[in-house]
Amino acid sequence: MHRFANPTRFLKIATAIQPWVMAVTVILTAVGLYMALISSPADYQQGESVRIMYVHVPAAWMGMFCYAALAIASAVALIWKHPLADVAAKATAPVGAAFTFLSLVTGSLWGKPMWGTWWVWDARLTSMLILFFLYIGYMALFDAFDDRARGAKAAAILSLVGAVNLPIIKFSVNWWNTLHQPASVIKMGGPSIDASMLWPLFLLAIAFKGYYIWVLLVRMRQELTANKVRILRAKQAHGG
Repeated sequence: MHRFANPTRFLKIATAIQPWVMAVTVILTAVGLYMALISSPADYQQGESVRIMYVHVPAAWMGMFCYAALAIASAVALIWKHPLADVAAKATAPVGAAFTFLSLVTGSLWGKPMWGTWWVWDARLTSMLILFFLYIGYMALFDAFDDRARGAKAAAILSLVGAVNLPIIKFSVNWWNTLHQPASVIKMGGPSIDASMLWPLFLLAIAFKGYYIWVLLVRMRQELTANKVRILRAKQAHGG
């Protein structure tokens, strides 16, 4: 991991990878949306409302995936003092928050015609809402201190404590009686939905992951550039 600790080496690799990730993301998003919105059939129970799920489910997956990445990066920063770990964690937080917010909004849009209400204090919904607040808390705490190192450390600790929410989200539908449907894709015995619906779901899930990597690289490059500017300004102020 320390091979990539040098920001210059990382920036070189990121610059080379970013256009390819962008291209794959755009292509998979276009194909996935076409299959989800046009070529896939309506559900026999949910009707056309099922198309919301093609965005909702991958967004929920990515909300959890990004938080896991955030917690891992925070642990690496705390334990091994990897110089890019805090940068990666900070860059991940707003992307994960956006995916989590998208999953909450699309879930509400689906819930109104299916459940007859925009929101219920369901175990899965409530734990996803807590995940969104954890993202917000991380971002607020990171910038709450004049000393950036103290802010990064405090935010990293919060992210590790909040990671306990991830298994709660995953298994909430099994542990409690909830309105939210149980897992139908990632479960023992394989998916229980038809391939015509499974393919667009997987394509958009991969596209969302590509989007995360794309934005992560962009934000990390911006943050490293901003760090260089801050260091130069500090040197100039000290020299003056």
